[in-house]
Amino acid sequence: MDQTPDFAILLNRSQHLREPLVVFDEVQPVIGPYGDPPVACHDFDPRSMDIARQVAGLISRHLPVVRAEHVGSTAVPGCGGRGIIDLLIACPAEEAEKVGLLLDRLGFHAGGEALFPPHPPAYRGVLVDNGDSFFLHVFVLPAGSEEADSMRFFRSCLRADAELARAYVLQKRSILAGGVRQEAEYCRQKSAFLKMVLG
Repeated sequence: MDQTPDFAILLNRSQHLREPLVVFDEVQPVIGPYGDPPVACHDFDPRSMDIARQVAGLISRHLPVVRAEHVGSTAVPGCGGRGIIDLLIACPAEEAEKVGLLLDRLGFHAGGEALFPPHPPAYRGVLVDNGDSFFLHVFVLPAGSEEADSMRFFRSCLRADAELARAYVLQKRSILAGGVRQEAEYCRQKSAFLKMVLG
C-alpha cells in the first residue's frame, strides 16, 4: 500500500515550520475579478504570450524560488481557443502556501471546478492591458506530479504538431456547434481529446 502522504497533508505540515510566513505587504493588487467569460473559440491572440510573461515575471519578482510556466492553448502559436491564459506553478508543498498568499495579494481568487481533483481549483483573475481584459488561470500543483507533467507534455505536443493543434481547435468548435455553453461541460467534452493525446 502506498504510504506517500498527499500534497494537502504535506502542505498542512509545512504550515508548522519555524520559518516565518511571508506576508507580501508590499505587493499591490493588479489582478481584477474573474467574472464569467463566455465559452467560445477565438482565433489565437499573440498578445496572450506577452501577458503570460508579464504575470509570470510579476510572480517571480516577489517569490523568486518558484517559476510560473505558460501552458494551455494560448502557449501554442496559432492554436485558437477560449483565450484564457493558463499558468502552471509546480512547487514543493512548503512553498505552496506562500504561492497562494502571493496570488491572493495580487488579486487572484481560487474558484471554479477543480481540473485535477483532489488538487484545488485554479486561481482565477483578469489583467486589463490597454483596455482589453485577459482572463487568467494559475494552477498550483505539486512539483513532479503527473498532472503538472501532463500539462507540459500536452503543450509540447501541440507546439510540435500543427495538424494536432488544428484538430484540437476543430474539436473545440465541434463542441460549441453542439450547443455547449457551460464551462464544466465544455471542459468535460474537451478532456476526451487530451486523454487521446496523453494516452
